[in-house]
Amino acid sequence: MYFAALLARTEDGWEASDTELDDVETLADLADLAREVSTEDDTVLVLIEQEDAWFGVVRLDGEDDPRIYVSDAAAAARSSYGEILLTDELLGRDPGDDVADLDSLDLDGTEDGAGGDSEEDDEDGEPADAVPHSPLGDGAILDDLGVGEKELRALDAEDALGAIAEALGASEVLETVR
Repeated sequence: MYFAALLARTEDGWEASDTELDDVETLADLADLAREVSTEDDTVLVLIEQEDAWFGVVRLDGEDDPRIYVSDAAAAARSSYGEILLTDELLGRDPGDDVADLDSLDLDGTEDGAGGDSEEDDEDGEPADAVPHSPLGDGAILDDLGVGEKELRALDAEDALGAIAEALGASEVLETVR
């Protein structure tokens, strides 16, 4: 189960709104959606979680490029919403690099049933372009809002959004849309 909310900072504090991501296909779409709730180019946070698996934070400050943090990149890569956040830049890939199509993988996890050993595997036997089972992105995304990188990385996916909202002083407004 997914939950997504927008938190917009205003003169009066944080305002929350739940959001549907069904029509969002790219990070640019998500940024446009977030900017629609912003008044006067204030900070907007997009908080996304998949129950007990991963969470993500996208931060927009005015017209600046979005900043992204994902708690478990590999788990997010298996999610349609997570794929929106895992841009080529975030993954350290050149745009247009050929990445194995997950739909073409056989049950053994290899493309078209081919053997698991490949020249492109790293020393752990993982594909060289595999998405890591670790946090990815800007760990300092919330530093100036009271959640340091160390605290952000230590959050458990189960209660991360609540902990972030509490640190921001926005737990009540987030709970109203949850």
